[in-house]
Amino acid sequence: MEEIDRQIMTLLADDGRMSFTDLAKETGLSVSAVHQRVRRLQKRGIVRGFTAQLDHEQIGLPMTAFVSIKPIDPAAADDAPDRLSHLTAIEACHSVAGEESYILKVRVATPNELEDLLQKIRAAANVATRTTVVLSTPWEGRRPPI
Repeated sequence: MEEIDRQIMTLLADDGRMSFTDLAKETGLSVSAVHQRVRRLQKRGIVRGFTAQLDHEQIGLPMTAFVSIKPIDPAAADDAPDRLSHLTAIEACHSVAGEESYILKVRVATPNELEDLLQKIRAAANVATRTTVVLSTPWEGRRPPI
């Protein structure tokens, strides 16, 4: 990968709303060259999208938890992600090595909502759960070294 592409990715990771004009100024390329490079990065699947970072407390979802799941029946099909995809409180699903099969990152408004969500997860995927509630988040969403 070319260094200029790494520079573009770094700039976009820091500010996904940066205009092509500003990207061109920062990289020394023309606006059309930056546009072509960003489009190429998207086609290759390196840049997968642009999202807003939300303040979850202000939108009514102050409670974050990590829910580890493992199948009750180890011989059952490994289809938990498909069975859980309809639960919008689940922000992320990570396949992991270790005792559990997946770790889910969830966001809810209250402990009661978390309890309800855990029951839905268990019922939908036929899994046992272990939950860790987040007390605070000093930082997250850090961009990777590019």
